[in-house]
Amino acid sequence: MSVPPVENLRPWFIATRDLEQELGGAQLDWGAYFGNGNPVELDVGSGRGLFLHTASGANPQTNYMGLEIDFKEGRRAAKRLQRGDRTNARVVGGDAHYVLRHLVRPQSVAAVHVYFPDPWWKKKHRRRRVFTDAFVDLAVQALVPRGCLHSWTDVAEYFEVISGLMNNDPRFEALPTPAERSPEHDMDYLTSFERKARKLGTQIHRGIWQLK
Repeated sequence: MSVPPVENLRPWFIATRDLEQELGGAQLDWGAYFGNGNPVELDVGSGRGLFLHTASGANPQTNYMGLEIDFKEGRRAAKRLQRGDRTNARVVGGDAHYVLRHLVRPQSVAAVHVYFPDPWWKKKHRRRRVFTDAFVDLAVQALVPRGCLHSWTDVAEYFEVISGLMNNDPRFEALPTPAERSPEHDMDYLTSFERKARKLGTQIHRGIWQLK
C-alpha cells in the first residue's frame, strides 16, 4: 500500500519547514497548536509511533509531539495516529535538535522521551548520535521545572553514555528505574524496538531523570 501524501495526514504530520512557515518566525504556542492547555510531552525519534499511539490513548489529558527525522517512518506513525483519531498526538518530520533549538519555547514541555535511539555502531559515526551533552542542554531549555527526561535502550554501551551524562549533570536527579512488566498482548510494549529486543531476550536499560 502506498504512503498517502503529506497533506492528507494533517494535522498528524507536518514537516519542519512547513511548520516554520505556519509559525511565521514565532515559536510553538502549545495551546494554539493542540487547541487546549494540557501539558505537552515530546517523543524524540518517534519511529513508527507505537509509544505516541499508546500514550496518547492512555493519557487523553496530555498532548504528545513526536520528532522524527525519517519522513517515511514519521508518516507511518502519523497514519497510525490518524486511524486511532488521536487528536492529542502529532508528528513533526525533521531534526529534533533543530526543532528544540528554534521552535520549542523554553520551559514549555513536561517531559522528553528518547526511546531506543539509533546507536550508530561504527565509531566514526558516533557523532551522529542524538543523545549528547548538546542534546541535554536543549532538553533542559525545553523542560518545565521538575520536568522529566526518559530514556530506554537495549545497547549497554550507549546507556552508559546516556546515564553518565545525566547522572553527572547537577541540573538533574535520577528517579527510580522503571520496572519491567510483562506485556498483555503483542502491542503492549513501549515501542516496536522494545518488543523486538524483549522477544530476543535482550536486556533493556531504563532511566528517568527529573530536572531540579
